[in-house]
Amino acid sequence: MARPIVRGTAAWKYFGDFRDVLLAGQVLVLQVAHPVVAAGVRDHSDYTSDPWTRLMRTGASLSIYVYGGAAGARVEAARLRSLHRSFTGTSDGRRYSALDPLAYGWVHATLVMVPVDAQRFFGQPLSTSELEEYYAQMCDVGRMLGVRARDLPPDWAGFERYYDSMVAGFATNAAIEQLFETIRTVPKPVSWLRDSWWRPVRDLQARGQMFLIRATLPPVLRERLGLQWTPRDQRRFARFARVVRLVATPIPPGFRTAHMRWIGKLNVWLRAHPKAYQRLVGGHGPGSTAQGS
Repeated sequence: MARPIVRGTAAWKYFGDFRDVLLAGQVLVLQVAHPVVAAGVRDHSDYTSDPWTRLMRTGASLSIYVYGGAAGARVEAARLRSLHRSFTGTSDGRRYSALDPLAYGWVHATLVMVPVDAQRFFGQPLSTSELEEYYAQMCDVGRMLGVRARDLPPDWAGFERYYDSMVAGFATNAAIEQLFETIRTVPKPVSWLRDSWWRPVRDLQARGQMFLIRATLPPVLRERLGLQWTPRDQRRFARFARVVRLVATPIPPGFRTAHMRWIGKLNVWLRAHPKAYQRLVGGHGPGSTAQGS
């Protein structure tokens, strides 16, 4: 058992750092590169038609099981397992389940890696002691979510070997292509926004998102996906990363994670007060299995 995720510990400082959002595209590519995850997204996800709601639901869920307190995390973990139990189907003539242990463990692994990569690219790399504490805490989160203990390597060095071996086996698939197309054609977040205003914003975010995906994906997978990366691109990314590092590093960790901690506590409260959620937002509360993950 690791130290609880409380103020000052590694997971508390890094999991909700606002720089993690810069790897949103990268982590989605890595997740759907797994064939079982790709099949589940194809058959059960609504992210292509309503990506903004999907993004908010995902952010709420992540915030709860890291920053929502032990009780909130347990309830959210049970909700996620119950929700994903119904995500089954057939892919390439074989039955699949979203709770397939290897696929389920891989999704957790990608989330474990995000803050480490974010600090490596845009901050100060975690020290050896921080990595060990952070990984132990995220293993506890993984077990709470239902990841089998034997699918969690015993230490950070073992996790890195596991992560690299998984990435080495991936290649392009239809889900990755659909993700790239969604990034390029993402619908406007609100209906009242004029198309003439949204199109340049959409195109700008698409270029930026695809640039960050190309920059931060493991090189072996980037090459297999046919994503070009030049020395000029590397220089541009280095300049961008330097600016982010200079701006963000002096900010205290409590401020860098404040948004995620606030979201986590708010969603735990909304789960306990579903009528308030319905009045404020409409629909089912954040703890309902009627909404997607």
